[in-house]
Amino acid sequence: MISPPTTAAPGTGRTPAFRHELYPYQGQAAFVKGATSFIQDALTADETVLVAVGEDKQGMLRDALGPSATQERVSFVDTAALGRNPGRLIPAWQDWIAKSVSDGLPVRGISESPWSTATQAERGELRYHEWLLNRTFADSPAWWLLCPYDTTTVETSVLESARRCHPYHLTEGAHGDNPAFADEPFAFDELTAPCDPDQPLIYGTGDLGRVRAKVTACATGHGLAGQRLQELLVATTEVAANSVRHGGGSGTLRTWVSDGTLICQFDDAGYIHDPLVGRSRPTAQQNGGRGLWLVHQLCDLVQIRSTAEHGTTVRLSTTLP
Repeated sequence: MISPPTTAAPGTGRTPAFRHELYPYQGQAAFVKGATSFIQDALTADETVLVAVGEDKQGMLRDALGPSATQERVSFVDTAALGRNPGRLIPAWQDWIAKSVSDGLPVRGISESPWSTATQAERGELRYHEWLLNRTFADSPAWWLLCPYDTTTVETSVLESARRCHPYHLTEGAHGDNPAFADEPFAFDELTAPCDPDQPLIYGTGDLGRVRAKVTACATGHGLAGQRLQELLVATTEVAANSVRHGGGSGTLRTWVSDGTLICQFDDAGYIHDPLVGRSRPTAQQNGGRGLWLVHQLCDLVQIRSTAEHGTTVRLSTTLP
């Protein structure tokens, strides 16, 4: 488990910098009604808005708002351009917030995660992303993020998890405190069992070439080549080097394929304290800490599980051609 975020809970009487609000809705018409009302309120308050939803819903909102509104202070982004890795979402929001604040504009956002098309592993990381938002933006410039969830398509378990990590909600047309919000540690989904058909590789100092050889053999055997293979080799080298430097000097690598995805799993005795590791863009002045950031940019999914008692597991997923 990860410790809870240090963010203001509803009912404290203290206005938080970041208003993280859940919007459960039923069907497309309800989505358009709630989202356009949110955007129009923002424009009335002279705020800028970034909308991160699927292409179909972008079209609906553009039609509902009209060209004058969308050209004024409403921007649309296609989250598909970031890939399927939820670990890339927080730095994208940080970049946009920083730009808007530098322009002197108050900020609102709308973000709907692709629950209907996400794999089970991706869903676990999307849940973690929603929880991490409270921690990430607790001390940021003030802004407001509305997170729509379609109750006609999203499973009850997903919605219940969302209720626990959004301090506020929009329901029956009213914005208010969310009584289901729970300022509690995050409970990760348990990783599926590894299934390496070959002998796991125990590596240490001087063994990065053996790590790359094992990954290459598995990847090329399943059709991964060219730039995607090179990106994966950079990512796996970074993770293995971290094990040697920070994980007790050694680690274990397992590789296997599941449902069209190549998985490389690294286990070592280290402990990663920072729940945001790899999810914040490194600064030019930063000393170290760039490896897992790079890994997030190169892999389709990154899952990290780390405890002081059991060490660290880093699982990298790359979609096969």
